[in-house]
Amino acid sequence: MSTESLKQSIGEFLNDLTQDKLDLSECMYDTVKPGAMAEKLKRAAPYNMFLTAIRDSKPTHDEPLSITMQEIFDESLGEIETSVQINFEIEIDWLLTFYHKARILDKPLLVLYGAADPDLDEINKVKSNVNAIRIKMPPEYAHSHSKIMLLGYADGTMRIVISTANLTMFDWHNCTQSLWMSPLLPALTEDAEPTAGESPTGFKADLLRYLVVYQVEQLEPWLERIRKTDFSAINVFLITSVPGAHLQPAPWGCTAIGTVLEHHMVPIDDSIPIVCQSSSIGSLGFTPMGWVQRDLLRHMRRNRSQVNRLRGFMPFKMIHPSKRNALASHDGGISPYKQEHHDRQSWLTAHLQQWKSDQRHRSQAMPHNKCYARFNEQEQSLYWFLLTSANISKAAWGYTDRYSLLTIANYEAGVLFLPKFVATKHFRCVVREMVFHHFPCLTMCH
Repeated sequence: MSTESLKQSIGEFLNDLTQDKLDLSECMYDTVKPGAMAEKLKRAAPYNMFLTAIRDSKPTHDEPLSITMQEIFDESLGEIETSVQINFEIEIDWLLTFYHKARILDKPLLVLYGAADPDLDEINKVKSNVNAIRIKMPPEYAHSHSKIMLLGYADGTMRIVISTANLTMFDWHNCTQSLWMSPLLPALTEDAEPTAGESPTGFKADLLRYLVVYQVEQLEPWLERIRKTDFSAINVFLITSVPGAHLQPAPWGCTAIGTVLEHHMVPIDDSIPIVCQSSSIGSLGFTPMGWVQRDLLRHMRRNRSQVNRLRGFMPFKMIHPSKRNALASHDGGISPYKQEHHDRQSWLTAHLQQWKSDQRHRSQAMPHNKCYARFNEQEQSLYWFLLTSANISKAAWGYTDRYSLLTIANYEAGVLFLPKFVATKHFRCVVREMVFHHFPCLTMCH
C-alpha cells in the first residue's frame, strides 16, 4: 500500500469514526456503566490491580476487578487534557476509537512505540494532535516493550497506568492481561521543594530516571509535570529495564528488583519457590544453573539477610500455557513456545505448570501476563508480587558478563508489590475462599 493510499484509509477511518458511522460493538462492552470507574478503583484499593475483561467469558464482564479499555478513559477519573501511550504494538485506529468515545480525540496524544507500523508513521499527517515516535532499537532482537500510560487531567492532576497488554484488539479481547492504575496524583503547590511529592517507594524518581533515558524531546513537558506532581500516595515500586551495558549496582533489570528486595524483604526459607509467568520464553541456556539461577533468581531471592549468596539450587515454577491449553482457548491456536526451542532447554520441563484460572473465569483466555512472585503454596501466601512487561529472557532482565556489567536489550516496566507498603505481613491468596482475590489466581497444576 502506498503512503498516499494509507493516509486516505486512515483519513476515511477518522472521518467515519467522528461521524459515528462505525459499528463499535466489537470494541465496547455494553455492561460498562459510564461514570462508575472511580468507584471501582476506590474499591480496588490499596492494590489498584485489575485483569482485563475477556470478550468470550461473560462472567468477567461484571467482575469488580476486571477492567476494559473504555473504563481507563472514564470521565469519573478526570477530564483528560493530554496523554502519553508507551507500548510495543499499537493499533492506532483501535486506540483512537476509545479516545473518540471518551470525547478526547482532539486532545494532545504522544505515542512512543516499538513495533514498526505504517499507520503510526503517517498518523500525525492526518491527525495533527497525535505525535507518534518510534523508539528505534539497534539490535534486531531488542524491543521497546514497556506498556505505560500517562494521563494528564484538566485540573492539573495526573495518573499512571502500567500493564502487560499491547494496545491491540487481540490483546484486549481474549487474552488474560494484568493492569495497575495509580491513585489520582495531585499537583504540588508552586512553592514546593524540588524533592517534594515522593512516594515511600521512590516511584517518582525512578519514573523520571526511566523516561529521561528515551531522550525524546516531546517528553520534556511531561518530565516537568511529573516533577511538580505529588506521588506520595503510590505504594508500589517501579521496576524498569533500559538498553545498554550498565555498571553494577544498576537501577535496572534483575539488579533493580534485587536491590529493592535486599532493602525491604524479610528472610524467606530457600525452599519457597519463585513463580514466574511469561507469555514468551527466551533462550535460557542448557542448564538451569546458567543465566536463570546466576542472574535472574539470584536477585529475586535477595532479602535483608547479610547472607545473600545463592545456597544451592533456587526452586522455581514457570506458568505457561500448554498445547492443550492453547487448543482449548477462546481463540484456539498453538502454543507460542516451539518444541525445537524447548529441546534446547529441556530441563525446563520439570518446572513448567499449566495455565489455569477457573476462579477468575479465564482458563480459556490465554495469558499474556508477565508476573513474578515468591509464593508459599502451603500457606497460600505471597511474599511479593511483580506485574511487568518483562518476559523471562536475558533481553528483558539483562545478564552479567565477566566484567560484572549488566547488559540489557529492551525497555521494560513493571510494578512491584511488597506487603509492608500496604500495611500487611504478606498477601493472602487462598483460592478456595478467595480471601485475597486482587492478584491473578496462582493455582498450579502439572
